[in-house]
Amino acid sequence: MEQALKEKLEKVVELVNNVMVNPDVEIDYCIPEVATTSDSCDISGDPYIHLKYIASGTHSMEQNIPLKRDLEKAPEDLANLVTFKIEQFSEEIDSGEGGAQ
Repeated sequence: MEQALKEKLEKVVELVNNVMVNPDVEIDYCIPEVATTSDSCDISGDPYIHLKYIASGTHSMEQNIPLKRDLEKAPEDLANLVTFKIEQFSEEIDSGEGGAQ
């Protein structure tokens, strides 16, 4: 991985960590040479961020956020995109958990 890209992704990880959206959502970074925070990461492919939510110990929801197609964005823009996707994921959880009220 080229140094500029590595530094950009390190910045994205730092920014996303600073704006943690939902404490119930686990974030695993699967970015080779930058941040691989889970043994379950598939580091043979493109970099991505893995989200996982376990509801009351009964069921879990998982989602991957691929980073490859957005790597040309500025680190702040990429971090904002990731944060937005985490918020969407959290909203899906909330709507699924609460059901129709």
